[in-house]
Parts: sequence; C-alpha cells; structure tokens
Amino acid sequence: MTTYKGINGFAVQSVGSDPSPSNEGQVWYNNASYAFKLASVTTAGAWATGGSLNLARQSLAGAGIQTAALTFGGFAPGATGATELYNGTAWTSNPTGLGTARYSMGAAGTQTAALAFGGDPSTAVTESWNGTSWSPVNSLNTARLQLMGFGSQTSALGFGGYSGGTIANTELWNGTSWANVSSLPVGRRVAGAAGNSNTAGLTFGGVDPSSATSTAAVSWNGTSWTSVNSMNTGRNSPGGAGIQTLALAFGGSTPALTGATELWNGTSWTTNPNSMATARRSLAGAGTQTAGLGFGGYTTANTAATEEFTGAGAPVTKTITTS
Repeated sequence: MTTYKGINGFAVQSVGSDPSPSNEGQVWYNNASYAFKLASVTTAGAWATGGSLNLARQSLAGAGIQTAALTFGGFAPGATGATELYNGTAWTSNPTGLGTARYSMGAAGTQTAALAFGGDPSTAVTESWNGTSWSPVNSLNTARLQLMGFGSQTSALGFGGYSGGTIANTELWNGTSWANVSSLPVGRRVAGAAGNSNTAGLTFGGVDPSSATSTAAVSWNGTSWTSVNSMNTGRNSPGGAGIQTLALAFGGSTPALTGATELWNGTSWTTNPNSMATARRSLAGAGTQTAGLGFGGYTTANTAATEEFTGAGAPVTKTITTS
C-alpha cells in the first residue's frame, strides 16, 4: 500500500503547534489538538468570525494588522474615547482611552504607534498612541469630522471630511505638525482608505458632490491625487485595509447595508464572491488585502462583531476529517 512517507520521503510529523510558515500540501499531526492538519490556500477570499469588541460602537477608528490591531473612539451611543487591542483572537480594553472622546475621525499607524485626528464633535485635535496611552500633539489646521486617513504615526495623511460642507482639503503629518497640501479632486467624506505612509495611498467610495454612494477611487502619490478606476459597488461608510496597490474595501451603505467586498490590484477592482457575514456601515478596518480585519459598525444597532478576511491565494490551515 502506498504511504505518505513513500510518496514524500518522510513521515507525518507530530508537533505541539501548527508550523508557521507552512508549505502548500504539507501535512502534520497536532498532538495538542489531536488532529491531522493540512496546509492549503484559499481559492477565493473568505471572511471568518473573530472575537467581538468589548464595546459595541459605530464610526470608530482602526489601525494595525489582523493579529495586532487597535481600535479607538466611536459612537456608543455618544462619543467615546474607549481603546481596545486585538491579538488575533480577542479584544482587550485598555485602561485609558483617548483624551478627547469622539467618533468619525481619521486614523493611521499600528497597534503600538498610532495617530488619531479630527472627528465629531468637530475638532482638529490630534493624539498620538505609544502602545499604552494617548498624548495630545499638534492639531490639524482644519477642524473636521467624517474625514479619512492613512499612514503611520510619523508619516500620515488626513483628507476630506465635513466642515460646514463636504471638503477636499488634504493635510500631511510629518511626525511633528500638519501642513496643507494638494486637495482631493472633489470633496469627499465617510469614504474608505488604504495606505501605510503619507507618500502612497488610496481612498474609495463615500459621499461626494455627485453621489451619496460614490464608486469613485482616488490615488495619492505623495504630491497630488489622481482619479483611478471606480469600484463596482457604490457605497459610503465602508471599511478599508491594505496599501495603495493592494487594497480591500468591505461593508458600507449602498444605501442598503452591505457586506460586499472588493479587491484593488493597483489598476482595477474585483468583486470577491464571499461577502462579510454581517452587513454593516460605519465600521473600522485594519490589516492587509490578504489578511484584513473588519470590526464594529452599525446594522440595526451598534455591533461588536469582528470578522477576519483571508484573501485569495493566502495560506490557510485545514483540519483533516473523515467526512
């Protein structure tokens, strides 16, 4: 009889934890969970349930990656400064929150080094996160709410939003102060965003002068904005993750609530066959196109639901069963 060892030249290994990284087709026995496992890849992006937030809220902010994320602020109802950290399994409430409670703000950074700016009630306040607590730093030049942001704690971009009307104003953060730079082609608010520095990013969807559920996408090159190919599904208040050339858009209002997910390859958008399990708007996002995170938002009420996205072609571990 043909055996695994006969085919591969070695026996199935018995290990106490799943190997990482693993190679597609690799088989092992996890002696802690008493299960045979197989390394595979997804054929299409898929969402899975993650650990719920401790505080259900909408219009919250997010930063970090799928296994080390940060969320702060939001409408709970009422503005909150609550801050939580995600370890890939569960959220932990931080003892201290934002100095200025708010929602609908811009965000940038990681779980240990983040930036929060603007928000509702309309403010220009900017705060910096060191992994433990928030500290005030220099404010935006223009107070606003429903703005977008991307980048890092020392290299961020804040743009669009609402300040007596939908605005196009863009500000660049250099780690010390904000400076006005080239504006968006048109005003935009409650849109999605992706990018890890102030030199390259993307914004998509939202509310603009032409639509309350825009399909438009605009790319930032460090100096100016350029309109690029539009999304397939117009929406406002979506979640976003990734970078300028590999972005993920999910959820939002079309105006009906949606869990629809799209992937950006730097040129065009592709609709993913699998949507979020919980359709919602005003959610937050973190992570990458192949390992994204969506959390919080509004369904018929504020939700604490968290979902983890595994992108097409990304490695996954499957348990081998007899069925």
